[in-house]
Amino acid sequence: MSGLPVPYRLRRVRRETADTVSLTLAPAGEAALAPFAPGQFAMVYAFGVGEIPVSVSRIGDRDVVHTVRSVGAVSAALAALPPGSTVGLRGPFGTGWGLERAAGRDVVVVSGGIGLAPLRPLVVAALEARRAYGRLNLLVGSRTPDDLLYADQVRAWAQSPGPPHCRATVDRPSGSWWGHVGLVTTLLNTAAFAPENTTAYVCGPEVMIRATARDLNQRGVPADRIRVSLERNMRCATGHCGHCQLGGVLLCRDGPVIGWDRAASLLSVREL
Repeated sequence: MSGLPVPYRLRRVRRETADTVSLTLAPAGEAALAPFAPGQFAMVYAFGVGEIPVSVSRIGDRDVVHTVRSVGAVSAALAALPPGSTVGLRGPFGTGWGLERAAGRDVVVVSGGIGLAPLRPLVVAALEARRAYGRLNLLVGSRTPDDLLYADQVRAWAQSPGPPHCRATVDRPSGSWWGHVGLVTTLLNTAAFAPENTTAYVCGPEVMIRATARDLNQRGVPADRIRVSLERNMRCATGHCGHCQLGGVLLCRDGPVIGWDRAASLLSVREL
């Protein structure tokens, strides 16, 4: 883990949606961060503006991809950078998804909105070690087709016989939308998994996390094998500023990925 920003060069910018881009970053010199694990994040620094936490959305040999939605001053500055620009990275931070917990079990991955970004490396890692896991399900939710991240990759997965067994849904269809319509939780009915022998990974808006984790638990997936990401309000990444504190948990230090057995009480889950 690095305490000071390491310079990384922006090699490629890919437009994902109207307000979201994927930035492919490689070390600008000899110094490089330690390898990331799926679910970990970096503090990404836009020089002269500030830094924000961003999960890795793809992990290469030396380069990494961060998918950034323009919602504030720092993210807007990062999203506007042209190829060749330099940014600073600190990390890796966070506990990661812990894919090894799923060895020998069925896997259910559920994403909502930009939650697909930190989950994509998990899916890729599971595909690369396919024999280590049972059935692999990827369920993707988005507001509209235009908001769907990695649309070409998701469609290719969905139209392939698998793995993964991929289904996508939107709240408001338009044009020639090819997937389902409705809440992402409805896709659980299309997934093939044995609840008592399943590990699930969930990331998205908080209301979606609550509904999905509750549904999975009611179907028989043990709460400690439902892994959720509670990324929010992280600033320092080292557990000192307290902005990400949730109950007795500092998400940047103790998470942001934790089991639903802990997250449910932290979020004070109520009937939706």
